Amino acid sequence: MTIRSKNPATEQVIKTYQALTAPEIEQKLDQAQTAFETWRTTELSARQALVLRLADSLEDRADEAAQAMTMEMGKTLKAAHAELGKCIQFCRYSAEISGDYLSDTDIQTEYKRAFTRPLPLGPILLVMPWNFPFWQVIRVAVPALLAGNTCLLKHASNVPLCALKLEELFAQAGFPKGAFQTLLIGSRHVEAILKDERVKAASLTGSEAAGSAVAAVCGTTIKPCVLELGGADPFIVMPSADMDAAIKAAITGRMRNNGQSCIAAKRLIVHADIYDDFKARFMAQINAIILGDPLDPNTDMGPLCSQRALKGAKKPLLRAIEQGAVATSGAQKLPPTGYYMRPAVIENITKEMDIYYQEIFAPVAMLFKVDTFEDALTLANDSLLGLSSVLFSNDETEINTAIAELQSGSTFINRYASSDIRLPFGGIKRSGFGREMGKEGFREFTNLKTVIIAS
Repeated sequence: MTIRSKNPATEQVIKTYQALTAPEIEQKLDQAQTAFETWRTTELSARQALVLRLADSLEDRADEAAQAMTMEMGKTLKAAHAELGKCIQFCRYSAEISGDYLSDTDIQTEYKRAFTRPLPLGPILLVMPWNFPFWQVIRVAVPALLAGNTCLLKHASNVPLCALKLEELFAQAGFPKGAFQTLLIGSRHVEAILKDERVKAASLTGSEAAGSAVAAVCGTTIKPCVLELGGADPFIVMPSADMDAAIKAAITGRMRNNGQSCIAAKRLIVHADIYDDFKARFMAQINAIILGDPLDPNTDMGPLCSQRALKGAKKPLLRAIEQGAVATSGAQKLPPTGYYMRPAVIENITKEMDIYYQEIFAPVAMLFKVDTFEDALTLANDSLLGLSSVLFSNDETEINTAIAELQSGSTFINRYASSDIRLPFGGIKRSGFGREMGKEGFREFTNLKTVIIAS
């Protein structure tokens, strides 16, 4: 089996790789287990030092890594650099805070001492997506490694160059052989690897179907997993909102990363009193987006990641138009090659349409008009997904109600949704379970052992 790296802006193949053979996979698993036996007993201070060196390596090779991201999945070069900057910040922050997050927690009892201690589990399988090819990996791998686990990365098959560069960067930082390894394999191998007794847990960021498959295997083998899946995130705008700030955040929230983000503002829910003004200003900003070569520093939006992604995005939109929805696209001219899509809005969506419950992974915002705040909440929660949510309002009652009632893993007030390196992140409902980052994320892949010393 071959794995291809293909540039979605030029449609040219960058490089072709040979997938690992069965003996090679076995060797990787054995190395992960062997490394764990030593790594688990390595002092936390030594692990922290290596994570700091990883930050330095990412910084030193930022141009090279950013170029790889842009060429493989089409994000703009400035977005790729921003992603790397977040990775670097997270490494340094994690090294600093891990002593607290991974320390004993004492509980007052009648015993001489009672406490909990987070201990590592073993090799962890990371099944990661293409849309943030460095950040998604770093935010899971770094806490897992600091906790004393080793990591096996099964990255998306369209970003093998990024996957291999990550392995190089961990090695360059001085992590021991087997601590972090990339597996160039197809998805059909994931089940067998998950069932291997050496693999103790899994983390997956991706589609609902992929998450369900991994969770099913983990369920049959009684292994923990963390799932960060899709989102159809609501972005509510009420009359009391700062309209300039709301428009700016809506554009960033929906259109960043070429519209390919789980946490994007996919459903814009706007009060009727300000709907027309919001739409006009939102469309003006859409038309100002520069679509083109993602390597050009002046470009705001590049292509979708693949021909398959482009077809997958167009199909539900065309179906929605057939069913009566109205689409308004930007005025951009499409480049002659590449998997480009104009940014757009789609309106007049009803509950009877297929698109109502779908996640559109492209630069297209669904725009809804509501008469009351209660209607906005009802519409926002009428989804099988629950990753994040946004409210723009300066009404304290609306803000407090949204925090309590919006069914999502996070709620952002008067800013667009994005993960914060200092806070836990994850979803509810079919957007997954478990948390990444924060104290909760650091302890996901640990045995939180209870200890009682009686005397």
